[in-house]
Amino acid sequence: NKLSSLGGFFQTVFGRPEQKFERSRSAALCYGTRSEVCPRLVLGLWWYLWSDGCEMAVVTRGLRGNMSLAQGAGQAVVAGAGAPYYHPPAPLQDLQPDRPIGYGAFGVVWAVTDPRDGRRVALKKLPNVFQSLVSSKRVFRELKMLCFFKHENVLSALDILQPPHLDFFQEIYVITELLQSDLHKIIVSPQRLSSDHIKVFLYQILRGLKYLHSARILHRDIKPGNLLVNSNCVLKICDFGLARVEEPDKNMKMTQEVVTQYYRAPEILMGARHYSAAVDVWSVGCIFGELLGRRILFQAQSPVLQLELITDLLGTPSLEDMRHACDGAKSHMLRKMTKPPALSALYTLSALATHEAVHLLCQMLVFDPDKRISVVDALAHPYLDEGRLRYHSCMCKCCYTTTNAMRQYTVDFEPITQHTFDDLWEKKLTSVQQVKEEMHKFITEQLNSNRVPLCINPQSAAFKSFAR
Repeated sequence: NKLSSLGGFFQTVFGRPEQKFERSRSAALCYGTRSEVCPRLVLGLWWYLWSDGCEMAVVTRGLRGNMSLAQGAGQAVVAGAGAPYYHPPAPLQDLQPDRPIGYGAFGVVWAVTDPRDGRRVALKKLPNVFQSLVSSKRVFRELKMLCFFKHENVLSALDILQPPHLDFFQEIYVITELLQSDLHKIIVSPQRLSSDHIKVFLYQILRGLKYLHSARILHRDIKPGNLLVNSNCVLKICDFGLARVEEPDKNMKMTQEVVTQYYRAPEILMGARHYSAAVDVWSVGCIFGELLGRRILFQAQSPVLQLELITDLLGTPSLEDMRHACDGAKSHMLRKMTKPPALSALYTLSALATHEAVHLLCQMLVFDPDKRISVVDALAHPYLDEGRLRYHSCMCKCCYTTTNAMRQYTVDFEPITQHTFDDLWEKKLTSVQQVKEEMHKFITEQLNSNRVPLCINPQSAAFKSFAR
């Protein structure tokens, strides 16, 4: 049956979870009570080590010498130790540190274990945050977005590690949910993708984008590697290092150094000064074609050649369709020989490229961004009806099954945010020091007072690799 085929797919790609992701034994994270850790990081070093017998110990070495960990709220799973160092039964060299699972444009992500509950999570490090005003504002924006998001298909911050004193504040560590893979790894795997997989994945991408666009946020780097997927086929949009609030003033120039080239919309390739949420829709169309054909739809070595591949498929655009382009790009295009559309080539991507699939894909891959389908209209396309039903029948958290085995569906399958994301604060910050102070204050306020705060243990072997 179709539901079991989804599970079988991920057992093949990932293997059994307990085989693929062994229990963490690293000492990269440490924690202590709020009163001991909050004032200054240097007041104590906390760390944990997993032994072969699954015993966990927490040790502290403070300025006053050896101290035992006092029993208190949130410490029920912790075994106190009086010695400044913990010597596990297994040799230290046998302890396997966690590994990096991804590198983004502005940071590195590691898989770690939260010592408070043993949960496997992702730890994103944002290094060298305060090198310039532009970069520090960008990091602050991403951090605020991760704390703002509340949606099943958008990655959000679970916690932020306790920052050191303002004088030593140079990098940020954010904890998010850990998902086992991403869409790029799935596409390049030898495992067969069914029509059900594609519909479920595409539905979730658009569902998450609808939420982002309702908050007036442009992602600006939608690509398979930024779409995380877990073993239950649940997908989350991640990496908001290039995201920003949509610019309402069409006369305001926006940066063109956005979106990975293969997924970059033609208006950006042609030097448009201003662009909209339609750039994300184009990227989704490229991913949709990649899911159908298991290869990158437009793969060129330069932006100029990228545009050539696009016109090979869509045909030469009219002057009306190029009204957002810069004069140089228009002149270049008009000097070329006119090409007719070749959209019928999309049917040759694979047997999964049905009439409904190609119809939706053609509406996403429209040269003129004003004529490109919106996320809301794309979600209403009949091709996604099965993906919506499958997602809300057994995968989502917004619907539930009653005790008598009846499925209770939500009244809103594709929710939007109640409030748009506020970026007015950016204009008020005019120096790196201002950004640093405001970011430190923001992180401190975000810390969950009901949980023991976390901080990095710089003495662990894993930290040395993590810091590189």
